[in-house]
Amino acid sequence: MVKSLPKRAQVAEQETWNLQTLFANEEAYQQAVQEVEKEATSFATQYKGSITDAASAIKALDVYRSLQEKVIPIASYAELAASVDLTNDTAQMRESRFSSLAAKIGSQTSFVMSELSELSEEILQQASEQSEDYSVLFEKIIREKPHQLHPEVEKSLAALSSTFQAPYSLYNTTKLADINFPDFTVDGVKYPLSYVSFEGAWESEPDTAKRRAAFHTFSSKLREYQHTTAKTYDMHVQTEKTIANLRGYDSVIDYLLMEQDADRAMYNRQIDVIMEELAPHMRKYAKLLQKIYSLDEMTFADLKMPIDPLYEPSITVEESKTYMNDALAIMGDDYLDMVNRAYSERWIDFAQNEGKSTGAFCASPYGSDSFILISWTGSMEDVFVLAHELGHAGHFYHANRSQNLFNSMSSLYFIEAPSTMNEMLMANHLLKNSEDPKFKRWVLSSIVARTYYHNFVTHLLEAAFQRKVYELVDAGGNVNATILNDLKRGVLEEFWGDTITLNEGAELTWMRQPHYYMGLYPYTYSAGLTISTEMAKRVLNEGKPAVEDWLNVLRAGGSKKPAELAKMAGIDITTDKPLRDTVAYIGGLIEQIEQLTKEIEAQ
Repeated sequence: MVKSLPKRAQVAEQETWNLQTLFANEEAYQQAVQEVEKEATSFATQYKGSITDAASAIKALDVYRSLQEKVIPIASYAELAASVDLTNDTAQMRESRFSSLAAKIGSQTSFVMSELSELSEEILQQASEQSEDYSVLFEKIIREKPHQLHPEVEKSLAALSSTFQAPYSLYNTTKLADINFPDFTVDGVKYPLSYVSFEGAWESEPDTAKRRAAFHTFSSKLREYQHTTAKTYDMHVQTEKTIANLRGYDSVIDYLLMEQDADRAMYNRQIDVIMEELAPHMRKYAKLLQKIYSLDEMTFADLKMPIDPLYEPSITVEESKTYMNDALAIMGDDYLDMVNRAYSERWIDFAQNEGKSTGAFCASPYGSDSFILISWTGSMEDVFVLAHELGHAGHFYHANRSQNLFNSMSSLYFIEAPSTMNEMLMANHLLKNSEDPKFKRWVLSSIVARTYYHNFVTHLLEAAFQRKVYELVDAGGNVNATILNDLKRGVLEEFWGDTITLNEGAELTWMRQPHYYMGLYPYTYSAGLTISTEMAKRVLNEGKPAVEDWLNVLRAGGSKKPAELAKMAGIDITTDKPLRDTVAYIGGLIEQIEQLTKEIEAQ
């Protein structure tokens, strides 16, 4: 495990992803940039003012789609190269220049949506009926028609897009380039600390003295940047509120939900049910951890402890391939071939290095293979995280081959279902392989402490906090570090009650997550896992027929709304039943862990 990070130039090439599949070299990238600039100008000259009926709308969209497909690899190359090393000046400047280019092209081509929105609903319906490729897009334009602004305003907003993205860029620069964590000391021994090492290792360190010392040092350094980070976040939410107001939305929440094809009931249900009904189960889990570790006091810094560190294997990248092949075999040969290509063709950036983005993500540029970022520490958590990201890759592998560009991206509400589905398949695979009580307890605790804690606790508490922020902003307020700390502390207290003590620094957890700059993203993790939990039960009980249903859902991409996609999988998310069933399922897992602990202690 790497706890002191090397420079990017020092890591082995085999541990890095291969961006040359996008562009062979810088010269090819720059050539593509020049060509797309010319094409955007030509497109605007030829088509602006020409969209007057169904036929001209379809014709313009054909050319516009072609242009966008050429922009995508340019964007991906610039953004992905920067994400692995925020200290690389060349990569950062390339990304900044692309951001300006994207704003320019967005402004030049903003007339497309403006002119489409100015068409009558009757013409848009005709266009939808005449073009299967664009029917979903035309229906979306009809829905959003009341919120479309004057063409010149839309053009101005598009030109300012890079400015609107500035808070997120500033957040990442502060987090990944400026914050330098000091070593922490336990019993006279110094240990190195970084974002990656804390979240990948120290946060779940079995040694209580080391874990709590790491948390204290980590939080102390975060606190030094709380005011800058808070101001950055306030700029972001105020911008969102301004745009929501301009577009005629009463609430920034409604504005952001429109993009997801989800309504307030679905959004609030996900947060309210979990805050109320999952909390008792997770408090029980926290007390179990406290008992196993014989802690006088259970603190926030202790919640990520493994149930049994002796059953925590160290797994190499090569060994992880076996786990993936075994767990995901039920998905079929084509899916497994994609998984193996991800390893052999270097879709995955495994390296740990200074300046690399924290956490993990999967980017799947239309017309290209996927790119997965992860900082491999060798833990079982990495195996689950990689399975998760390969789930995203599998989703877009199927969707991008079956749908056109405008129909390939599913709603954010659904986006985490395919990823968490793979986590469930991994868990089911591990559970099948042993009846040994210690091994079974370790697997069950892995499901609770990783899959469900990450998606139903960490991200859900983000969502509850985020909702409070937006409610405050909707009421005309602003946020600063004091307010954000108070809101986060309140959410943690509501969920955990008096089961744990909130260490000083627990309230700073809001500083660690980039999801707040991505719209209403946090709650969708639990929404996706609700769908995948129910789907995994079907796969476990029905086998291949259920798998084929799921593959058809993946192929549908964004051609259907979230509720329609879930219905294709045999799940009705318009009711609270799947969510409440999932919460009960988590409770059942924790009861099994409790029972197995009693059996183990009695041996």
